[in-house]
Amino acid sequence: MRADPEVTTMNALAIFGGGKIGEALVSGLLRGERMIGEIVVCERHPERAAHLSKTYGVPALSLVDATAAAQVLLIAVKPQDIAGLLDGLAPNIKPGHLVVSVAAGIPTARIERSLPAGTPVVRVMPNTPALVDQAMSAISAGRHAGPEHLAAAEAILASVGKVVRVPESQQDAVTALSGSGPAYFFFLVEAMIDAGILLGLPRTLAADLIVQTALGAATMLRDSGEHPVQLREAVTSPGGTTIMAVRELERHGVRAALIAAIEAARDRSVELGREQM
Repeated sequence: MRADPEVTTMNALAIFGGGKIGEALVSGLLRGERMIGEIVVCERHPERAAHLSKTYGVPALSLVDATAAAQVLLIAVKPQDIAGLLDGLAPNIKPGHLVVSVAAGIPTARIERSLPAGTPVVRVMPNTPALVDQAMSAISAGRHAGPEHLAAAEAILASVGKVVRVPESQQDAVTALSGSGPAYFFFLVEAMIDAGILLGLPRTLAADLIVQTALGAATMLRDSGEHPVQLREAVTSPGGTTIMAVRELERHGVRAALIAAIEAARDRSVELGREQM
């Protein structure tokens, strides 16, 4: 398929990879300032490409056409697929292109090595709440990326949530904490709903109670300015129900298990990067 004539070179964004994060970014960007005609997608699976094009009205182009249609090239493929994509991109990269990667664990040095010398690369770790414009994204500059490139990446990711700048050395920790973080909360909510059912509540009621409680607690964390310990202690009366629950959580090592889980996620992020070097 040839590039849509309405797509303007130097203004468009090409997203390579139409999985969960790729689709979340397309959806969020279209709800923000990016308009249809400024975004193109490149997805190797025809049925997935057709879904994105039909659902969001964005052109689904070949790798060559997508690269030619845009200044900013956003890589949203799985880490295991990065080598093949970079091999295809390299001959088509031109001066002025900016490469933004959301591939978990992949260092900017790995991407730079496969692209023409001097290509600016920005590494990003977003998360799936981009689907509801509540993403947490951390961005880091590669060797050839300057302030203007970070600003461009920041503007893209700000359309779907909050953005922070971090040294690339912290990206594996970010991946473990916020990149994978939504899964930890979903896991906890799932367990709490099961507990509600065990205590005799209907599943729908248990879910409503926990989801609203989670939303309220998150809002308090964000807006109160208080430390989580202070907020927890405000709920924990001497000899009351909450302290009995907290004692059980500590007895079962929930805090240690969570820390160990996040360390394991960090280690896997590092491993993914090494596998592709």
